[in-house]
Amino acid sequence: MSLLREVQTALMDGKEIGPILLKLQFLASRLGSDVLEEWVKHESEGYQVGVEAPDYRKVPVTFTGHFSGPFGSGIKNAPIPSVLVKKLAGEAWTNYEIRQGMASIDNMLSSASKTTTLNIDASNLILKLQGKIYPDYACNGVDGEFSMASLVEIQNAVRARALELTLKIEKSVPAAADITIGPSAAPKPKDTEAVTQITNQVIYGNYTAISNTGAGAQFSLSISSGDAGSVIKGLEAAGFPNTDAKEIATILASEKPENEAEPFGKKAKAWIAKNLVKATNGAWSMGISVATQLLTEAAKKYYGLP
Repeated sequence: MSLLREVQTALMDGKEIGPILLKLQFLASRLGSDVLEEWVKHESEGYQVGVEAPDYRKVPVTFTGHFSGPFGSGIKNAPIPSVLVKKLAGEAWTNYEIRQGMASIDNMLSSASKTTTLNIDASNLILKLQGKIYPDYACNGVDGEFSMASLVEIQNAVRARALELTLKIEKSVPAAADITIGPSAAPKPKDTEAVTQITNQVIYGNYTAISNTGAGAQFSLSISSGDAGSVIKGLEAAGFPNTDAKEIATILASEKPENEAEPFGKKAKAWIAKNLVKATNGAWSMGISVATQLLTEAAKKYYGLP
């Protein structure tokens, strides 16, 4: 099996992302694309200080504070509005950047049992918030936390982008499907250029907004919990063909999700893996990343998940 096909198979099998990225980095090297190799390296080893993290690695954080006042009074676990933290300390605190490599993220997800949130070191916020939350109380500590589901979303974002990359590379650079671990011919300049162009489009293009009509148009799915009909209507309006919308709605109604962080059952996962290719051949009016976001949102709303 070629290296490209190995990567695609592993991505669709739902395996941990870390080891897959090593193969993708090797493939990027054989294709001569420094841009693709750099992205894969950052995702594998982490984003170092000074390197801008992509938007899909920024997660919302909630904060609580501990305060002491006169005559032994105090307030514990008092919620601190994120808008206030942003105003006093900057947006970097409310949209926290997850910079660890995918192997670390895979490990955190696999080792988590009943944990639903993770903490960040918010001790530096104490001085920034001192005297500005409760004027007559001293700020003794600040806790920041984000949802474990945010790590799942990062994992899925990297998986979706990696799969979309390989599918588009296979379509635009047929020679890529012949690359193996063994010796291979040097890449042609036009192939390297095509891979770099695809990488810039998929990785650094605007894939954060769910769009239905052109760049910048946003679409919010209107789906009622337990209503398969609204799933069909919502997905159709977002650009999915009626047949595909009906199929996934029927599957969602026939099974339950694995958990809150993974809103799909086995049948739904298999259907998505089989049909995502339609996002690259024009059958769906959206890319893989947007299609994945829409299907995830549809499943969450149907099952009533946060």
